[in-house]
Amino acid sequence: MKKELKDTIIVELGEKLKEYPHFYLVDLTGLNAEKTSDLRRKCFKNDIKLVMVKNTLLHKAFEASEIDFEPMYESLKGNTAIMFAQTANVPAKLLKEYKKEGIPALKAAYAEESIFVGADRLEELAALKSKNELIADVVALLQSPAKNVISALNAGGKIHGLLDAIGERNK
Repeated sequence: MKKELKDTIIVELGEKLKEYPHFYLVDLTGLNAEKTSDLRRKCFKNDIKLVMVKNTLLHKAFEASEIDFEPMYESLKGNTAIMFAQTANVPAKLLKEYKKEGIPALKAAYAEESIFVGADRLEELAALKSKNELIADVVALLQSPAKNVISALNAGGKIHGLLDAIGERNK
């Protein structure tokens, strides 16, 4: 491979690292053509970009990045594919479908501004909540007390009795 081509690939990988806030390094060794195509289709449906890379070029893209990816350097051995995603837990959920077969195997991941190394971290990654899921949880928590008051008011006379009971207890 010519040096100009390598430099271009490194720059493109660097742009992808900036464009996507989350990525997973996976080993696809052992997947036949049919299963690889199936994985690529599932990635496409889930808005995941699957890219095969050379470890040395990815290492250089990591070094050129503003983020310190040094804990991931040990994972850059053997075949490596990168799954780029906008949502942190989507690739992990997809990889869990294949967990029984062990292929593809998770090497490392960068999700929610944290580095996860090793296949044993897959469950933890799948359990991560996306930003939208966290916002929905906070909204539900904020709405809960208001819903309780509204349902108590809708109960009619019961609220008056409840307030009298509380007033008697405080005397």
